[in-house]
Amino acid sequence: MKNSTRKVPKKNWLVIILIIVFLFLLGSGVYASVVYYNAKNTINNKIYSPVEAINPNDSKNKIKAAGALNILLMGVKKEDGKESTDVMMILSLEPEKDTMRLISVPRSTRTQIADGNINDRVSNAYMYNGVEGSVSAMENFLEVDIDYYVSMNMTGFEEFIDELGGITVENDMEWNDGTYSFKEGLIDLDGDKASHFVRDREEDPNQNFGRTKRQRKVVQGVISRGARVGTVPKVNKLIHTLGRNMAANLDFDDIKKLLTKYKNTRKNIINYYIEGNETYIDGESYLIVPEDERQKVHDMLTNG
Repeated sequence: MKNSTRKVPKKNWLVIILIIVFLFLLGSGVYASVVYYNAKNTINNKIYSPVEAINPNDSKNKIKAAGALNILLMGVKKEDGKESTDVMMILSLEPEKDTMRLISVPRSTRTQIADGNINDRVSNAYMYNGVEGSVSAMENFLEVDIDYYVSMNMTGFEEFIDELGGITVENDMEWNDGTYSFKEGLIDLDGDKASHFVRDREEDPNQNFGRTKRQRKVVQGVISRGARVGTVPKVNKLIHTLGRNMAANLDFDDIKKLLTKYKNTRKNIINYYIEGNETYIDGESYLIVPEDERQKVHDMLTNG
């Protein structure tokens, strides 16, 4: 089990940009009136999209009391006219412990979707009922409450990374994907290079597990870089990018509370990757998660 602290279509990005909404919650601290108005307008009029699967009053009460929150992060891709979640993570914020947990859920995880009527990959829940289906499937799989969701159209990935000015990550091994060579150690990534870095799995001996580890490294690189963004024009460009590509049931008041009550959770970032047994059913590959592993993740999200 992976636990650590601190050919696919080209537009197959991932959940990295989803975390960016928290840059405005957890780090940047730019309060110019034009940024404030721009952020409020974009979040409330373009990004905010409530869903029936999540009771907004319950979520708002948790934020008001600075309680622990579980936020479902989804990177949505469109292929052959169908949409599914390419990447799913649960971001658990625990302000009492100044801790943020990123739980990676493999897209091939087999569970009940479509209101329990179908056993399929968790990534396909979105195909049947959009965000509602994904939230319900995750709540049923882990038996936890999802308080908020953030969903990103992955085509905005390169643009966002470039507007940040690139990121720096620690690369565990030297490899080449046919387009770029990635040396071992600290490396700088622009948007296109970052997309290659997180997409390839064939050159990694750990396959999907290795790719997910690289995804988490980029997530942390984005958080680190975004927390240093301080100019009004830069922040406004990032806000516009979010508005074009993101949906969430967080409104501006929710985000302001997160800014004040949850800002210290990024002091301790804990990554966890759900593991199981790869198997084939009717010719399709699935990840079967054992009950003890499912229970372990449930306990992480409910007991910390």
